[in-house]
Amino acid sequence: MKKSLQIALTVALLVPIVATAQSALDGTWKIDLAKAQLSDKPDVYLLVAGTYQCKTCVPAIRVKADGEVHPVTGHPYYDGVSVKVTDARNVEINRSKNGKTVVTDKMTVAPDGATAIDEFVDSSATSGAPVTGKSELSRVAAGPDGSHALSGSWRTSKISNISDNGVTFTYKTQDDVLTMSTPTGQSFSAKLDGTDAPYHGDPGTSSVSVKRLGKKTFEETDKRDGKVISVVRTVVAADGRTLAIVVHDTLHGTTSKFVGIKQ
Repeated sequence: MKKSLQIALTVALLVPIVATAQSALDGTWKIDLAKAQLSDKPDVYLLVAGTYQCKTCVPAIRVKADGEVHPVTGHPYYDGVSVKVTDARNVEINRSKNGKTVVTDKMTVAPDGATAIDEFVDSSATSGAPVTGKSELSRVAAGPDGSHALSGSWRTSKISNISDNGVTFTYKTQDDVLTMSTPTGQSFSAKLDGTDAPYHGDPGTSSVSVKRLGKKTFEETDKRDGKVISVVRTVVAADGRTLAIVVHDTLHGTTSKFVGIKQ
């Protein structure tokens, strides 16, 4: 999974009210998955004639579905993919980096073919325990005749049972600098003036910038080697207890919405 829901968010307030911003912003936050509004853009898979394709991966993936690890390029989180077809409705996809498995997806298509479950274990951007969870998929379009049941277009309709380390993050502000950290090892310390700062602990993100868009609205821009890969807009609630988060994934062309709850 792409960053398996690793949401790096940034929030700041206007200079005249920095003291108030810190009291509401600083602390640990957790994503409320029950309130997530996920992108409608589907993922597209094709598994036929012993070959697996992920057509919406960036870059796209095409490997033999023989259970062996095959090299892929252009992916910062992994350099190898293996696909094992268990039966007519079950497929296991493993991604590896330097010979070590970093992501496992066990995908099961329902008997009616209309839904599927993806149970995942993701250590592609973690220090310590991997992120675990489950995605529920709804079919948008069927695959071609003669292909495996996984083939076709699927929209992620729900994400559940994600381990706390994948949906928790902490903010601390001091001297007009915002520091973000996660239990999985991601972190940055960025000035609140929109200048780039290093992003640590994520192979797919190299820098970040944070800027104010208003009294309670803020924007984080993540980059990989100078190219924008995501833009996150965050609004702090009046009571300081929740964050309204809109994530624009420019790499995959998707938009999702989340709610962060202060712990």
